[in-house]
Amino acid sequence: MVANNPKDQLINEIKETIAEVEARIKENGSILEQSRLEVERLQQKNVNVSARLQRVEMEFDTVPRQDIKSAYEDSIEIRTRLISMRSQLEKLEDNKEHLEEFRDTLKYLMNNVQGVQIDRPVGVSAVSAMAEAGGQRLTLAGEQIIRIVEAQESERQRLANALHDGPAQSLTNFMLQAEICQRLFNRDPAKAEVELNTLRSAALTTFNKIREFIFDLRPMMLDDLGLIATMRRHAENFNEKNEAKIEFRLTGAEQRLPNHIEVIMFRAFQQLIGNARDHLAATKIVVKLDVGDNQVRGTVEDDGKGFDPEVVLDRSLGDSPLQNLLDLKERVELVSGTLDIYSAEGEGSSIEILLPYTKK
Repeated sequence: MVANNPKDQLINEIKETIAEVEARIKENGSILEQSRLEVERLQQKNVNVSARLQRVEMEFDTVPRQDIKSAYEDSIEIRTRLISMRSQLEKLEDNKEHLEEFRDTLKYLMNNVQGVQIDRPVGVSAVSAMAEAGGQRLTLAGEQIIRIVEAQESERQRLANALHDGPAQSLTNFMLQAEICQRLFNRDPAKAEVELNTLRSAALTTFNKIREFIFDLRPMMLDDLGLIATMRRHAENFNEKNEAKIEFRLTGAEQRLPNHIEVIMFRAFQQLIGNARDHLAATKIVVKLDVGDNQVRGTVEDDGKGFDPEVVLDRSLGDSPLQNLLDLKERVELVSGTLDIYSAEGEGSSIEILLPYTKK
């Protein structure tokens, strides 16, 4: 039934919005319930894996070394997945709370509108203009929230994978070597000494990997000394450990930038350098940073095998490790920046990021 007066039109619009929000609450609730069940399943699996690990430790002398390693790896993997799922569950619960608050606010608004006289047509009234503008803002805000959450989840997944493949694996080997040394000290001192030397080497490897992981997670010097000094150090460390080499070039003023700009640009450089090394077989990587009065421009050029940007930026055309550029593009655009890609297969690539900023 079509409403004949402005007030009824507005009330109907609010009712429709409430229905949409309640549908989203229901959908979120379904996902929330699935996530709770998954957390419960992982908790039980963690209990089982921990029990298995205890049995392995009690029967250490008779259990094959590969089984010991497998038990430690399973324990770390399950705990990592459990932490990730708990984090997702918390976000879903927050979403549920926010959606319910939004629904309740709309209901309160509707109840108050019912007691207000509206004479002008809704289509040309100030109320309509405000509602339309507000709706656009809500839509944009919702889209931004979704993009932020997706970017956060993508980054968490990347960190979880890096943790599992790097420090977690090294710690597993380290714990295994420590157990072996402990068992051998009273039985075979000579063999224990050999294992102890291996343990020292494993400890050094583990320490270095953890230090690298912490630097990747959040380099302290980024806060202390800023983007420029951190990039110089990053280039030096990279060149010491990789066949591919970085050349870092700075133009413009050597000055500190707003914290969020430095973090976004540094993360972008990290990701683009990693792509050039890991996926594009580059041997030379040129990183340029141009600092202006109200914007900063970062460019990463490489001599790798190149790629087709249209394919990489369209998930429907297939999976590609370079599709992480989509996530980077979204993060840059969230702060009103731009990301441009220039590349072709067999011709290397150049990726440019422009971030505006306001001086404090």
